Formats: sequence, C-alpha cells, structure tokens
Amino acid sequence: MPEGHTVHRIACDQTKTFASQKMIVVSPQGRFEAEAKKLSGRHLIGAEAFGKHLIYLWGTKTREPAKEAKPSAIMHVHLGLYGKFRLHKNPPPEPRGAVRVRMIGYERAFDLNGPNTCELLSKDAFEQLKNRIGADPLRDDADPQRAWQKITKSRRAIGGLLLDQSVIAGIGNIYRAEILFKLGIHPEVKGNELTREQFDGIWSLTVKLLQIGLKYNRIITVDREDVDKPLSRLTRFERILVYKKNRCSTCGNRVRQWEVAARKMYACENCQQ
Repeated sequence: MPEGHTVHRIACDQTKTFASQKMIVVSPQGRFEAEAKKLSGRHLIGAEAFGKHLIYLWGTKTREPAKEAKPSAIMHVHLGLYGKFRLHKNPPPEPRGAVRVRMIGYERAFDLNGPNTCELLSKDAFEQLKNRIGADPLRDDADPQRAWQKITKSRRAIGGLLLDQSVIAGIGNIYRAEILFKLGIHPEVKGNELTREQFDGIWSLTVKLLQIGLKYNRIITVDREDVDKPLSRLTRFERILVYKKNRCSTCGNRVRQWEVAARKMYACENCQQ
C-alpha cells in the first residue's frame, strides 16, 4: 500500500497536469459508470491528499482560482493494496485490465485500476472522512496535538499506533520501523508511556522523512552526510536503515523481526530500548 508521500506526489502531479481542465470521465470497467457520467464535462479543480486518501474536487468554471473555487462534486479514492494509476498521452490506448476510471484532459489522460475505494462524497461525508483521518504531517493544516492526545491516552504499542491512520496519517510499515529506529524507541513502548519529547521527535522526524519522500518519490531514511553519493542515486537497500535488514547498521546486532499490529516489525533491541 502506498505510504503518504506517494499519495501526496500523485495529488501534486495530477493537479499540475489536469487542474482547470474540462475532463471526460468514463468507467471502462463499468463499476463507476453512473458516477462517471455525473463528473464528465466538469472542470477538475484539483486533487488533494489526506494521508493515504485522494480527494478530487470538481467545479463548473475553468479559470476560477483553486483556493476560491467551490466544488460541485467530490470524488474519493483510496488505492489500497492494488490500486494503480497509469498516465497516457492523448489519445489514450485501449484500456488495460479492469480500469475503474479513465479521465481524459486536453493533452493527457490517466487510468485508475484496482482501487480499494472509488466513490462520490457529499460535503457532509467528506467532512466526516477528514475527521476520521489523523493529522497528516505533509499538510500545512496538520495539528500534531490531535495525534499526541490520542497516543498519550492509549495503552497500545507505539509500533501499532504509528500504523493507525486515525492517529497520524501517511505512515506505513517501512516508515514506522525507520522512524522508531532513528529515534531509539522500542516499538512495544506503550503510547501512554511515551514522553512528550519522544512524541515531538516522532512528529518532527516524520515530517522530515515524508518531505524527503515527496521530493524524491521514494522512501529515504539515511542521512545525507552518512552516504557518499547523492540521495537520488542510492539503491533501495542503501536508502533504508533497518527495514528488512538482518544486521543493525549502527551496532551490528541482529535485527529482530516480529509482528506488531499484524505487520512485520524490524528493530534493533540493542539500540532501541
């Protein structure tokens, strides 16, 4: 499942490519056909990311500034494990596989295959969705205090809380392992035992790493000063410190692997007390 930086990158790229265009919207697969007919012919205001959720805002005017536009329709997409976008030049090719939605702009088009969720939302339903999603470190309107209040009241392990999208939105399995490793926090420390200083460290590092991920379109957790080549040229193995590693990159001890919140956790119990 894509982590938060990937979804934000998709939103940025699609807004840049398609915003303010009158879109043709179809559902080759047929499962979004009725909704596609409601959207086709409207102008796409833009796409926004809320954690791992994509929101498409649709209007009726092509030159209205995005910040001033009032959406006439709201589309919600969650990619889940199998959702994937394909970008095309116009005219787009024949649909490949089960294409839930095809959107065609002036010069380019994109297909959406296999999303977990693809639906139209009312304004009330959109507000309810936003209220369910935790603070998103990549959004300017994020409120870390919301996350702290949930964590400090919980007896669940921080390794599980970081995967809870209602606490902090956008962190996935790789980021949670890397963040806790870099901060020296054991994944099984309970939320209500976490200090405010530790939480502030988690939030600050999450913001930093997700911003790096957004910039390079890949997860990078090593520090630039610790590698001898540009971050953009690192291999997948070189970009990560502890996730799927056998030995700790700091002390050389064996990395422990076990399940936390039904996902495999990686940690060095020598460095993470």
